Amino acid sequence: MKPLTPSSSAGLGGPAWLIASRSAAAEAFATAAMPDPRLEQWRYVDLEFDIADYQLAVTPGDAQFEADAGPTAGRALVVDGFITELEGLGRLSELSAPPASPAIDTGADIFATAHTAFVRDGVVLHLERNSAESDTYLMEVVATQSSTLSFPNLTVIAEEGSQSSVLVFCRSADDVDALVVPRITIEAGPAANISITIVQEWGDMTRALAQLHTSIERDARVHLGEVGLGGVYSRLFFTVDLQGSGAHSEISGLYFGDEDQTLDYRATINHQAPRTTSNMFLKGAVEGSAHSVFTGMIRIEEEAQQTSAHQTNRNLVLSRDASAESVPNLEILANDVACGHASTVGPLDQEQRYYLTSRGLDRDRADRLQVRGFFEEAIGLLPNQAVAPGIRRIVATKYAEAQAAGRA
Repeated sequence: MKPLTPSSSAGLGGPAWLIASRSAAAEAFATAAMPDPRLEQWRYVDLEFDIADYQLAVTPGDAQFEADAGPTAGRALVVDGFITELEGLGRLSELSAPPASPAIDTGADIFATAHTAFVRDGVVLHLERNSAESDTYLMEVVATQSSTLSFPNLTVIAEEGSQSSVLVFCRSADDVDALVVPRITIEAGPAANISITIVQEWGDMTRALAQLHTSIERDARVHLGEVGLGGVYSRLFFTVDLQGSGAHSEISGLYFGDEDQTLDYRATINHQAPRTTSNMFLKGAVEGSAHSVFTGMIRIEEEAQQTSAHQTNRNLVLSRDASAESVPNLEILANDVACGHASTVGPLDQEQRYYLTSRGLDRDRADRLQVRGFFEEAIGLLPNQAVAPGIRRIVATKYAEAQAAGRA
């Protein structure tokens, strides 16, 4: 394994622009500190680790595709930060110039800086103008080695009028104590229509801090589906910039934490142009001593008149020691908008339990039915419904196991 040093960064190779980008970030990383929990984007969580505890893998471990997504237009397998299989997709190192990406706040996020400094290579999906692909592009991200740190990277460049869907699976075995920092960047050109579904099933000892940035141009649409199920600590920090008139962002998903998991979601939706729309709908549940966090910011700039933006986050707390934070925010500078947010945190509905038990179900079965019904709306909104049956099984199994162990 290799430490996170400027020499390790310089040894990764690649085109001149990638080497220069890494070098600048490696210099910033050398003096960066772990996040201050007093910062708004890091409130409510205790990381309980240091990035310096992990090192770069020098070779990938052994992993195979496990996902069944039906017919695929392209596939990629990324193991411990190495692209080990690639079909129908490109590489970041093959680009002659860097793709557009968000500015990195080196003072606030050491993990974003580390990704830029130590990313080995990335997967690129480049959709040409007016192209339409009915089959899904599949990417599987796997961590196999404890004490290692990896930086999976996916860039989607969707030119004007293009259409496609992407499915990303993130996995590790339960005994893999690894740190993974994925980054996904989506550039949706005018009238493009892109959907991306992320299914996170990290193992019990893996920590993951994912970053997702989406820029959406005129009349384009991007639908993000997120499913968060694993990891001792799993974070998704995502920003959406609606840059063109008529741009639309749709975000839907679910998360379910058990035992001592922490599932951490931070969202910022920036409306920067008129007649833009966004809708966010996330449902989550926690049991055992699990903890979930959702903070969402919708910002509407002065020029973004006739904007419509809505944000919903609903949470079930299924045991005495579990907890959930839900903090929606609006910042509105325009005067002709339609905005709203909804946030709930609470236990299972006692009246529904009474109704179901009065119809012959025992309490455990009645509660399982409630949990299933709670998540069903969110599952039905995922852009890729091929994953829905598997998600239903995992959710049902998680709660049934918690009931059997007395954690719910």
